[in-house]
Amino acid sequence: MDDLINYLLQYGQLNQQQIQLILDNVTERHLKRDEYFSEAGRIPREIGFIRSGILRVCYFNNKGTEITRYFVDGNRLISDIHSMESKMPSTEYIQAITDCEMIIFSEDTLRLLSSTILDWDRIIAKIRERAMIEKLDKIAPMLTEDATSRYLMFMEKFPELANKVPLSYLASYLGITQSSLSRIRKQLSKQ
Repeated sequence: MDDLINYLLQYGQLNQQQIQLILDNVTERHLKRDEYFSEAGRIPREIGFIRSGILRVCYFNNKGTEITRYFVDGNRLISDIHSMESKMPSTEYIQAITDCEMIIFSEDTLRLLSSTILDWDRIIAKIRERAMIEKLDKIAPMLTEDATSRYLMFMEKFPELANKVPLSYLASYLGITQSSLSRIRKQLSKQ
């Protein structure tokens, strides 16, 4: 679980006793491809740290079309934290698109760490801030660029995801149809 501890230490100081408290109170989980970590209509009760694998956050629009909002890969935390904190059912799904190894923080564990580790809330706040900035950096270009440019930006920023993400999910993320994505890929391969 060194990967989790190294991740947390990027955002604040933890002594050996605090590290041991964290390790004693988290659990490991394996998600198989297509399995859900969190589902719409339910109140999330945990946060996951992705040790390996890729998850996607998606929802269904008012026409019943599944939309992929973003992808999250290893060495990051994932949860619908807003729904968790507000005790409101989530409107999104978090689904494994590859097999995933995760470390799980339950609500009880988060409360324990918050009440026991002086800087825990500050560490979590810094993680949330960085995640928000990364999310905005991913979404902003999606709003202003054409489909080919969006695909090329995705390939540049996330080359390791390109061959692991099903085309239907990638097309949804890019805001285009799967046939349009296939056309773009074909045109680019000719260049």
